[in-house]
Amino acid sequence: MKYLIVSGNPKHDGLCYSIAEEVLRGAKDGGADAGFLTVEELGRCHVCANGWGSCREKHCCAFGEDGFNRAQDAVKKSDSLCFITPVYWGETAEALKGFFDRLRRCEFGQNGALSGKQILLVASPGGTGNGMLTCLEQMDRFCRHTGAVIFDYIGINRWNHDYKKSAVYAAARFMAEGRRAGETV
Repeated sequence: MKYLIVSGNPKHDGLCYSIAEEVLRGAKDGGADAGFLTVEELGRCHVCANGWGSCREKHCCAFGEDGFNRAQDAVKKSDSLCFITPVYWGETAEALKGFFDRLRRCEFGQNGALSGKQILLVASPGGTGNGMLTCLEQMDRFCRHTGAVIFDYIGINRWNHDYKKSAVYAAARFMAEGRRAGETV
């Protein structure tokens, strides 16, 4: 199984980063070939051709040479994914939001690259710890637009990370071992 962690975190340290490392450890311990995709260097959607350029017809971005096409290919080749982001203003990090905007245009609906794939959603607010639910809701909407299957929603902040880190580890491990969303245990 190929497990991909898509991170909107612009930092390479701190709470959100340590949580992503825990997801990676869980996926690998579950037997997956797991890796990271960081999206902070990718550009934003150009909304070309009156809003529906090659993304809708050809399922690729006309401006994909910035690394987006490689990122889209990594998503296509994965079996399960984790989307993890710090929470800014109650939303995903801007880099992940930009990636979602582009990927949604290319992979919309039940025939896209995410259709039927299990996704673990992780939001990590800093500061006040607020905005966790609205961020998870934003990621939920993206998954529903692309036909992805949400395995779990996990919100982690500085007050609960001592016990929630074990939850992200377990979720990633169970996904890698083949547990499906909705299965009774």
